[in-house]
Amino acid sequence: MTTYYTKEHEWLRVDGDVATVGITAHAAEELGEIVFFEVTAQGAIKQGDSAAVVESVKAASDIYAPVNGEVVEANPALADDPSLINSAPEADGWMFTMRLADAAQLDDLLDAEAYKALIG
Repeated sequence: MTTYYTKEHEWLRVDGDVATVGITAHAAEELGEIVFFEVTAQGAIKQGDSAAVVESVKAASDIYAPVNGEVVEANPALADDPSLINSAPEADGWMFTMRLADAAQLDDLLDAEAYKALIG
């Protein structure tokens, strides 16, 4: 599996034509304590469209589709415990899976090194 990052602080781990999507530890830290999560998109979605929403004690934020595809599954564990996004943002706190429509879009995303440089 290969992990990619967006400038909007999402990560996606790609296995074949399916990507698991979440937010980075940096984003989770910036948001503060997350108290609610919901996938708002079902089915086909375009890169940059809102796919989910997180609410923290500080604010509500949209989570965007990192590539074109189809939302397949929301993380069921987050319905009962959205704080997993804070405690394990790049593991058990994943948000949704999506089937990729155009794998070539991955070439425009960041690798781990480029993401680390972005957040400084």
